[in-house]
Amino acid sequence: MLALKVVPNIHYFDTFKDFNDEFKLGKGDILVTNEWMYKPYVEGLGIDMPVIYQEKYGAGEPTDEMMDAMKADMDKYDYDRIIAFGGGTIVDCCKVLACDIPDKVADLYTGKVAPKRVKKLIVVPTTCGTGSEVTNVAVASIPSLNLKKGIADEETYADEAVLIPESLQGLPDKVFATSSVDALIHAVESFLSPKASPFTEMYSLEAIKIIMNGYKKIVERGGNTKENRADLLKDFCFASNYAGIAFGNAGCGAVHALSYAHGGAFHIPHGEANFICFTEVFKMYMRKQPVGKIQVANKIFADVLGCSEDVVYEELDKFLGKIIEKKPLREYGMTENQVAEFAKSTIDNQQRLLGNNYVELSEAEIAEIFQNLY
Repeated sequence: MLALKVVPNIHYFDTFKDFNDEFKLGKGDILVTNEWMYKPYVEGLGIDMPVIYQEKYGAGEPTDEMMDAMKADMDKYDYDRIIAFGGGTIVDCCKVLACDIPDKVADLYTGKVAPKRVKKLIVVPTTCGTGSEVTNVAVASIPSLNLKKGIADEETYADEAVLIPESLQGLPDKVFATSSVDALIHAVESFLSPKASPFTEMYSLEAIKIIMNGYKKIVERGGNTKENRADLLKDFCFASNYAGIAFGNAGCGAVHALSYAHGGAFHIPHGEANFICFTEVFKMYMRKQPVGKIQVANKIFADVLGCSEDVVYEELDKFLGKIIEKKPLREYGMTENQVAEFAKSTIDNQQRLLGNNYVELSEAEIAEIFQNLY
């Protein structure tokens, strides 16, 4: 059994300038980022390389249409390395754009074309959630097929992962919340995965502890604001990376699998979509198999929250609600008729993730979770 695999080299720098001094960015490189990240961290360095601003191609999470348009513009330049300096949307786009795309990006997601790397990829994350810098997962919506799906292939790993906590300073409060709660869910789901090993469990557990204790400090200081988390950014940056290493090896399960249905239908940010169904999925796990590894996670949560383990998920909902608001799915536009539709879609399209569940969930049980979330 393979216990742990970390494909990208992992680097740490205090500033983007320090990163540039070592990697010597310039001709032969192309930077994919957002203008609001470029101006404070890159512009003043005077680096001679083309820049692609992701927001020009659409808002929200990646779509095949967004990547097709980005590729058309990137093909105007001669480059060997892609520098992905951004959040999950930019990172996932660049994992695909570093591959050969003979026709359309959608062909990679439908399996018509197998991924084949043709460019080097350096990932510099600017959120503390996806851990995508160390995984081979690239998720996108395919609007023409009414589908949200992920690729996980050896060809979609980055070559270098670069952690720069400085770049988390400007995160809006909600983006910090949705990204960091995503990292927490990565850590917990990978810990419970049947593919977990003692090595991945080490990363999972450390990430859970760092994030929960960081949240506790933020809550005690009065809530999720830039000032209240300023000295914790390095911790959250590392925790996200640890969780990425864990789920990149052990995988995520039902929380992520269910989230794709409503996340894709209502364009809900990935971390928020996961958060919506987090505790309901774990309540179902507890109903089916309360004795086992889940007790380890329950104890960590209970110790931080100062509650007994029998009410841990009710208290966790209240606690996390002080970081990110949880709303019923009907407030996003879901109808009750979509309960069965979303459950079937999850079973039909997300077996890659459902295979990592703590316990197997039937279509009827998944429908029950959606009903409770409605």
